[in-house]
Amino acid sequence: MILADSILFSTLCAFAVSTPLSKRDSCTLTGSSLSSLSTVKKCSSIIIKDLTVPAGETLDLTSLISGTTVTFEGTTTFGYEEWAGPLISISGSKINVVGASGHVIDGQGAKWWDGKGDSGKVKPKFVKLGLTGTSKVTGLNIKNAPHQVFSVNSCSDLTISSVTVDIRDGDSAGGHNTDAFDVGSSTNVLIQGCTVYNQDDCIAVNSGTTIKFLNNYCYNGHGISIGSVGGRSDNVVNGFWAENNNVIDSDNGLRIKTVEGATGSVKNVNFISNKISGIKDYGIVIEGDYLNGKTTGTVTGGVPISGLVMEDNTGSVTSSAKRVKILVENASDWEWSGNSITGGSSFSGCSGIPSGSGASC
Repeated sequence: MILADSILFSTLCAFAVSTPLSKRDSCTLTGSSLSSLSTVKKCSSIIIKDLTVPAGETLDLTSLISGTTVTFEGTTTFGYEEWAGPLISISGSKINVVGASGHVIDGQGAKWWDGKGDSGKVKPKFVKLGLTGTSKVTGLNIKNAPHQVFSVNSCSDLTISSVTVDIRDGDSAGGHNTDAFDVGSSTNVLIQGCTVYNQDDCIAVNSGTTIKFLNNYCYNGHGISIGSVGGRSDNVVNGFWAENNNVIDSDNGLRIKTVEGATGSVKNVNFISNKISGIKDYGIVIEGDYLNGKTTGTVTGGVPISGLVMEDNTGSVTSSAKRVKILVENASDWEWSGNSITGGSSFSGCSGIPSGSGASC
């Protein structure tokens, strides 16, 4: 029997639905085909259960009905193909994306990993978000992304919470460029209470306004980062808060990087009461010489950093690391107080620190 409020699609039984669906309907997408996806998207309660997404295809959950809830149950996997992705795309207003107990969204990244990241074989990005209107993403369990995990682009009034990104397998299997949260051209985004194990930035904010990153745990990657800012169509970060986060066994702790020779601005940025430990390169690093994934030593001031608050950040770096590195131009209006980073050594070539800020290397 087919109930009016529940439509089950499976690989064992396929059928066409001729009766128009109301926004109250609940639909389940399961099996190994996306042929029923256009019908499922008309429902306001969507369950993704034990689904295998075919190779080279996107689980396209864009333009959902306002107020839709999407629930991931069981195990979601993806066929292998070298392509740019994304593997999942979700957009709409007032959308709730949740993970049921015991679920996992497994990117099976080892099929793509080659230790070369962007320079090797083409790897798909994982989850593209275009969510607005107080949408929420809650409790997802992401495993072994092939490449960047969440692309948060053109979002507004979005909360992401209690998400786990676990790419620990990539530490020994060639995972690279596995940023957890890449934020661009977005407004009023809150990311809180998440846990990340990866091989790149825990969060990278390339542009946006009023972005908050609170009470998260970041392991083994590249730390919490603004940037790199510059060289894109949108090169302004205005309003960022990283507070009460833990960054553990990562290359960097807290970082701002702007692109050499580019233009834009970074302003009203706050790093407050974060804890770092086991940092391998730099505890706090602010640099204006980033280009093509590397620092050049040639600092330019076309992306000035102003209104920076660096307050009560504490922790330690390894013996070979530097505690603080600052290489900037045209910086202004900094407040630097209560920071205590131990271990390692000081960086001798700092430059461009605003006078009276209290910052030092």
